[in-house]
Amino acid sequence: VQLQASGGGLVQPGGSLRLPCAASGTIASFARMGWYRQTRGKQRELVATITTGGSTNYADSVKGRFTISRDSAKNTVYLQMNSLKLEDTAVYYCYAEKWGMGYWGKRTQVTVSS
Repeated sequence: VQLQASGGGLVQPGGSLRLPCAASGTIASFARMGWYRQTRGKQRELVATITTGGSTNYADSVKGRFTISRDSAKNTVYLQMNSLKLEDTAVYYCYAEKWGMGYWGKRTQVTVSS
């Protein structure tokens, strides 16, 4: 399983970014996919996930601002991040579950700064 994360960058507060995560196989084979993030000195935390059935789960801190979606034709999951805040600055990781196993994609840095 390979997960290719991208889309990170520098954005001003209030701005938007979209993070794609492209999977090596059909995303329908993954029970759950999503994004986690980590800042220095802190544990990795869940940002948002989406199941095969389309159920979504969000961290309280991003509800109403972030949206996770998927495009099965492109085998890609997207995290649309709007109204970004300074505290959203972190390294973001794509994640996928398959047959009880968890897989992590490469990191992508999101920096929110004025």
